[in-house]
Amino acid sequence: MFSVITVSDSCAAGKATDTSGPHLVELIKQSLKTDTVNYLLIPDEEDLIKQSLIYACDVLKVRAVFTTGGTGFAPRDVTPEATRAIITKEAPQLTLAMTLCSLEKTKFAVLSRAVCGVRNKTLVVNFPGSKKAVGECFQSIVDVLPHLLNLLNEGEIERVRETHRKVQATGDGPVPQEVYHVCPHATGKGGDDRNSPFPMIDVDDALRQILATVPSVQTARKQLSRVNIPPFRASIKDGYALKSIGGKGMKKVIGYISAGDAIVQTNFTIDECYKINTGAPVPQHADAIVQVEDTKLVSRKNDYESIVEILAEPSASLDIRSIGSDLRMSEEVFQYRFPLDACQRALLAAVGEKASVVKLKVAIISTGDELLHPYDTSAAADASSLEGKIFDSNTTMLVALVRQCGFTEDQCEIQQRVVKDDFESLKAEIESLTGAVHVIICTGGVSMGDKDFVKPVLKALNYELIFGRVNMKPGKPCAYATSKVTKFFGLPGNPVSAFVTFHLFALPALRQYLATLNETAPNAAKASLPMITVELLDAKYVLDPRPEYARASIVSRNGKLLASITGGQISSRLKSTIEADVLLELPARTETKPYITAGTPLKALVLRSDFISRYE
Repeated sequence: MFSVITVSDSCAAGKATDTSGPHLVELIKQSLKTDTVNYLLIPDEEDLIKQSLIYACDVLKVRAVFTTGGTGFAPRDVTPEATRAIITKEAPQLTLAMTLCSLEKTKFAVLSRAVCGVRNKTLVVNFPGSKKAVGECFQSIVDVLPHLLNLLNEGEIERVRETHRKVQATGDGPVPQEVYHVCPHATGKGGDDRNSPFPMIDVDDALRQILATVPSVQTARKQLSRVNIPPFRASIKDGYALKSIGGKGMKKVIGYISAGDAIVQTNFTIDECYKINTGAPVPQHADAIVQVEDTKLVSRKNDYESIVEILAEPSASLDIRSIGSDLRMSEEVFQYRFPLDACQRALLAAVGEKASVVKLKVAIISTGDELLHPYDTSAAADASSLEGKIFDSNTTMLVALVRQCGFTEDQCEIQQRVVKDDFESLKAEIESLTGAVHVIICTGGVSMGDKDFVKPVLKALNYELIFGRVNMKPGKPCAYATSKVTKFFGLPGNPVSAFVTFHLFALPALRQYLATLNETAPNAAKASLPMITVELLDAKYVLDPRPEYARASIVSRNGKLLASITGGQISSRLKSTIEADVLLELPARTETKPYITAGTPLKALVLRSDFISRYE
């Protein structure tokens, strides 16, 4: 994430149009390959500039803040002073690089007082106020920005080392902006660098970057009613339809009305009534319904009631649903959310509308020479064919999870395939799906093995690789890439890792993409799994160096939710998901906090609606 702040009295007051800030936003998006750039326009007020810089650095924790304007000698040009007051380290050589570049264009470049520096882990750069100068100064430092930003981020130390190696090998020159996996991917021929070149990013940052690349719309699609509900005055109770002015007392039953009957148009006296069922149309000249419980049967004739006594005083409109009291014609029924659920479908049926959905197209792939189809009876019968092989559980699990999360067949079309561990086979499979499906979910082939071809294949097919590792357990090698139409999730091959990363990353993206296809604004609050607060039930749990998503079952004890971790949490142990009600968010281990104990409050992501395993 990056921030751009334009400092200008005239633009902030609406007397001029800011062209420098939006231009800088586009430069950052194109050169630094990001869609997340915050933009702010403020006047030349030193305190406000300081506050805005501190907010971007300390609260938003952006990687870099670029300001434009307020760097000259006018009385209100105070951007350099505000910047110098909040940075912890100055970067004069960045300023020098911009000045030297600008001096080649104009001698007036010496009049710029721009300041560059760092606040904690955020780079802060002042640019001049003109659009032309902004472009020139940005280009003068853009080649070193990726390396500089990697230096500020401890999680990207491997990219820093790779850059140093390349510079040392090739001499001084532009620092490459992308460093890809250099292993030749041939068994027994690993490269010298045994570490992944992909920086580990936080889970929240990974999800933000994913959703920023998935199409979305801003306006909600609304469903209007084409009918009144009810379309006639309807009885709320089983009882008797009568005229309220007749009061209580003896009434002659002159007819019977059931749900589905036509509206009785005939007039009647105050001493007469109709027996009526719940939901049936009220006679035109009746204005009250008295429930059966407030009456007494007096006489019958030929098995039909003939005289009843009304025991309660009726009032006008008593127990009558008026026309359109539930829903009026042209009234908004609901704002769509996807996947469509039972309540939306029921309301659509109530107004006589069919569910019309543009299907999301998903392909689910497992990679591995060792994988057998789980229902291959011939392989199961031949013990020799099972040597070195395992049955593929990932595609079955992921298809079931997609369906379980509401993506029914009328809303989501799913293909599932198993692909061998070789570059060409995987490339051909992904190439055939690219553009033909909206989302590819692939398991396996994303780590550091000689046959982990997913990332090289994506590069060969011109996908933009958004990230290649996430700081989490399980699921560290998780990758995400995007093309114009198709979004690619490279989930780890271990089934539990695939289970966890599907819920955290793929599921929110599927929900947003389906909503967009159906011209509906996604509900950000409902995109991810719902979160609750629980207390740890286990006596002690040793923390991992990475933040961990442990599978846990939930016990309700006197209204308090307690979480019990479901046995061994190794990422190959699929059994740990069977009793899992939630994914328990565990913090990374520190020197002062190597483990947690019973009673520790924790956040938990709910996996299913019946998430309480037992009550005590």
